[in-house]
Amino acid sequence: MAQLLRASTWGLFPWRSYCSQKAKGELCRDFVEALKAVVGGSHVSTATAVRELHGRDESVHRCQPPDAVVWPQNVEQVSRVAALCYSQGVPIIPFGTGTGLEGGVCAVQGGVCVNLMQMDQILELNLEDFSVVVEPGVTRKALNTHLRDSGLWFPVDPGADASLCGMAATAASGTNAVRYGTMRENVLNLEVVLPDGRLLHTAGPGRHFRKSAAGYNLTGLFVGSEGTLGLITATTLRLHPAPEATVAATCAFPSVQAAVDSTVHILQAAVPVARIEFLDEVMMDACNRYSKLNCSVAPTLFLEFHGSQQALEEQLQRTEEIVQQNGASDFSWAKEAEERSQLWAARHNAWYAALALRPGCKGYSTDVCVPISRLPEIVVQTKEDLNASGLKGSIVGHVGDGNFHCILLVNPDDAEELGRVKAFAEQLGRRALALHGTCTGEHGIGLGKRQLLQEEVGAVGVETMRQLKAVLDPRGLMNPGKVL
Repeated sequence: MAQLLRASTWGLFPWRSYCSQKAKGELCRDFVEALKAVVGGSHVSTATAVRELHGRDESVHRCQPPDAVVWPQNVEQVSRVAALCYSQGVPIIPFGTGTGLEGGVCAVQGGVCVNLMQMDQILELNLEDFSVVVEPGVTRKALNTHLRDSGLWFPVDPGADASLCGMAATAASGTNAVRYGTMRENVLNLEVVLPDGRLLHTAGPGRHFRKSAAGYNLTGLFVGSEGTLGLITATTLRLHPAPEATVAATCAFPSVQAAVDSTVHILQAAVPVARIEFLDEVMMDACNRYSKLNCSVAPTLFLEFHGSQQALEEQLQRTEEIVQQNGASDFSWAKEAEERSQLWAARHNAWYAALALRPGCKGYSTDVCVPISRLPEIVVQTKEDLNASGLKGSIVGHVGDGNFHCILLVNPDDAEELGRVKAFAEQLGRRALALHGTCTGEHGIGLGKRQLLQEEVGAVGVETMRQLKAVLDPRGLMNPGKVL
């Protein structure tokens, strides 16, 4: 075991030969003992139930458990675990809250799952610089609770109470992105443990500047890398002033076309909307049932506006004029915090509301994003295709960004139905590419969109990504099977 801990040469103890007599789901006893020596015996588990819990997320992808799970307590332990695994050829899979939708935590080659959630400290808060440094175990809700009395907040909101470092790893966004940007625009620096255990600060140790022209954008490289290039052990985030006043609204429309046209017209009118979300009539019915709302069962927009009282009045007036021109009805404002919370809680629970429409089934979410000008075309066509497909599903999305989701309900044990769902998703992905969009706006590539990624960026793009991966992870052990 001591020799394992000291090993620094990649080929010294190749994993395949080192554990060649063990079945999948087991690691050699000495290797497990070496992990325990790094993080402590109580922070290592090879129990089947624990491994299975860490081998799946909220996607339709089947569970593929790791061979062991570890819970490091600090960055030094993460570094030592990575170096140990890399020296033995053992795959490394980072794990946060497990709320992903693309199978990003599935251990397709076994290996060690590194659960980072016990590293949960807010390391540094710079109020005057509008920045904060957090460890992987800090979630977006925990951070905003901590910031409550500071006059600042972190607005990137994917719905789930996800780990902020996990959100950086998947380039998450959500309902506020139309106003405040995605994780790509809100991550200033990252602390990353590279596959061989070395520690990298992508913008330099301790730096939290607003802009830089210094060399390659290493921070941008790791944001959205989905755990395939290293383990993010801290992220420096951009904070924003909390709005002086907030108003939310809902309005129903006679058709999908009218609702999406209104979205485009609001953006073209330069109304600084903070959130603008679309829900079709199927999703509205599901949200009414699940979240006890009383909204019209019709294509609907949820909106929110931030600013001074005077600015809000102007925004509300202009928006109401636009939506009425597109036939909106049941226009309702929510000015009180309790009303707004109920509205956005229903939107954030849309995934679970959709699942409740078909108990016992799994959800498959598409994630295309197109230029705003092409949004009405693709949403209307997708709604027609969904109605004709015979599949059970709904449409919901962050339409202010041109990003929307079809949530398709599928029996994962029904191979024929699962095949139809995947075919629908691939067709939609290719339609988005044909309209100069992307196959994924915020969920990532994971296991299921690798072919679409090749079609999106082309052969040279994929080869360039492979070369970058090979430089940082020449053995291909960081979250293998994802992205490329």
